[in-house]
Amino acid sequence: MDPCKYRPSSSYDASFTTTNAGGPVWNDDVALTVGSRGPILLEDYHLIEKVAHFARERIPERVVHARGASAKGFFECTHDVTHLTFADFLRAPGVQTPVIVRFSTVIHERGSPETIRDPRGFAVKFYTREGNWDLLGNNFPVFFIRDGIKFPDVIHAFKPNPKSNVQEYWRVLDFLSHLPESLHTFCFLYDDVGVPLNYRHMEGFGVNTYTFINKAGKTNYVKFHWKPTCGVKCMLEDEAVVVGGKNHSHATQDLYDSIAAGNYPEWKLFVQVMDPDEEDKYDFDPLDDTKTWPEDLLPLQPVGRLVLNRNIDNFFNENEQLAFSPGIIVPGIYYSDDKMLQCRTFAYGDTQRYRLGPNYLMLPVNAPKCAHKNSHYDGLMNFMHRDEEVNYYPSRHDRLRNAERFPINNRPIIGKREKCTIEKQNDFKQPGERYRSWAPDRQERFVRRWVEALAHPKVTFEIRTIWVSYLSKCDASLGQKVANRLNMKPSM
Repeated sequence: MDPCKYRPSSSYDASFTTTNAGGPVWNDDVALTVGSRGPILLEDYHLIEKVAHFARERIPERVVHARGASAKGFFECTHDVTHLTFADFLRAPGVQTPVIVRFSTVIHERGSPETIRDPRGFAVKFYTREGNWDLLGNNFPVFFIRDGIKFPDVIHAFKPNPKSNVQEYWRVLDFLSHLPESLHTFCFLYDDVGVPLNYRHMEGFGVNTYTFINKAGKTNYVKFHWKPTCGVKCMLEDEAVVVGGKNHSHATQDLYDSIAAGNYPEWKLFVQVMDPDEEDKYDFDPLDDTKTWPEDLLPLQPVGRLVLNRNIDNFFNENEQLAFSPGIIVPGIYYSDDKMLQCRTFAYGDTQRYRLGPNYLMLPVNAPKCAHKNSHYDGLMNFMHRDEEVNYYPSRHDRLRNAERFPINNRPIIGKREKCTIEKQNDFKQPGERYRSWAPDRQERFVRRWVEALAHPKVTFEIRTIWVSYLSKCDASLGQKVANRLNMKPSM
């Protein structure tokens, strides 16, 4: 083919995955890591290209979490956790830290109804004395995938059909039929909690595994849980239709009106803590974000409370320009080798630089409230006044120094470069336990939602068979019920 006459067209598609430059990609399922569990290597060019391109697919609204509402308030440490972390804002009970919180739906555009069955985002920005900390999570404790290289794919599957611009769940079921670990999140999405009553009555979870580090340098894995003091409440389908038909911004209005009336939403923060040296005793990988940690083995420990007592002053400035990134941490809190978290630390900041510009952290809502300085100069929309002549480090004219050293996660990493999945996948145990914990009427609604999704005419018999098999592996009676209503024979 004459390259000078070539016009990009899907007519020339290869039969295998390639990079944008046409290079073959031999493994588009897992990221390149050190060892089987991570961390991810930046030299995985296809991963970086794939995620970077994904972050730039939509302008000007967020690629995901476009529909959201924000409020301001404070976080108060209520319990002594200094044995777990030396984070300054957790230094003692009674310490308060200003915060801004953004709630959101995930998939649909800014004007979409807030009654759609969809995960909800729960993002908190802490303005601490040692810089900002962004804790991003959802109202589900788990996610559909465990490897960040599949994040663009799962969102593409949930997004509207690129041909018709209509969201069609046959696409979701097709894609996720290749990823049985997604079934655990379906046990939340297709459960009643898939449509929260509003933002005030919903839980929040950090989803990924982070680490706490204490002054002695001891590292522990940690999971974050937000529990609303007013309880968890949800809407069933009939109620969602009525509420959404009357007001497609019902959750945004409920949050704003409640705060304006002095009915301040409040959540309690709890953590689960695991010693990394004891992780082998569990039948799941603690760095797998498709798994929850059993609370009977790793109980919830109270940390503090979150109170939202102020509405935002301007929706665009403090909601649309509000930007979060899991990469933004404070001393005493660090990442783990969780593959999804490793990818998110790059991806979120990257998409914010694209959406808002390289100086998005100068915007008042995103800027730290403590003193700060570095040599990150110029760039689009830089509005910081500077008198310095030195914009490099080190310098004998500007005596800027490194901060005082503090412990970070220094657990040794040994492994070879490889693309492989984790060893302890165990994808069906936890979904089965969750299903069996429900009352019969709740189980019935879960079954009905599965049947409705699998009955779509574009869901092939092969895909139906795969999902019935997955459901049967979780719980034999669950697979049998779904198969019977689809006039299928369940297979284990």
